[in-house]
Amino acid sequence: MTIRVLLADDQALLRSAFRVLVDSEPDMEVVGEASDGAEAVRLARERRADVVLMDIRMPGTDGLAATRLIGADPELDGVRVVILTTFEVDDYVVQSLRAGASGFLGKGSEPGELLSAIRIAAEGEALLSPAATKGLIARFLAQADPSDDAGRDPARARRLDSLTVREREVLVQVAGGHSNDEIAERLEVSPLTVKTHVNRAMAKLGARDRAQLVVTAYETGLVRPRADRTPPRVLRGE
Repeated sequence: MTIRVLLADDQALLRSAFRVLVDSEPDMEVVGEASDGAEAVRLARERRADVVLMDIRMPGTDGLAATRLIGADPELDGVRVVILTTFEVDDYVVQSLRAGASGFLGKGSEPGELLSAIRIAAEGEALLSPAATKGLIARFLAQADPSDDAGRDPARARRLDSLTVREREVLVQVAGGHSNDEIAERLEVSPLTVKTHVNRAMAKLGARDRAQLVVTAYETGLVRPRADRTPPRVLRGE
């Protein structure tokens, strides 16, 4: 299957560079270019894009607003957004994930990382760029509202009531940035079993992909990030 990619960036030179890179791959093709968010949303619908490489800062409708519009449109349910940002350590990252982005990638990433991110996003497995994996989302979410103790908020915690014990365990591992193969090894089950649990958790929690599962894990308090860079503390369910 050919992955249909839409490029959204206000810099024509960058779009041209991305086009050359993407079109050089036998399993990908660029189906359109947008210079602002509004055009990106329109083209995503018209060109039936699978993945949108979305610049976060653009004039008019920016990438964040465009990501929200894509995420809220039932007709674009299958479209995955990968945010492109100059600064990977950026508060926009958290807002992007909450808006429905599948992940984010620094513009300074290696070409192979960009191509890998497109393929991962197209498979619904997107999470984070290799340079920003594990801990980074946790740190951002911890800083988003330091006074909000989500782990003690019953309303948020109840979002997890529909999950089985095993689904909670898998969600904790997903929030740690682990792949299905890594989770399978940790929990001593098959990768196919892990994938099944991930898909069920996504369906129950209304998550579009793994990135939103990570956000849910931290927002509900299932996983609690520490202020330092040590592994996150896990809050087990009843």
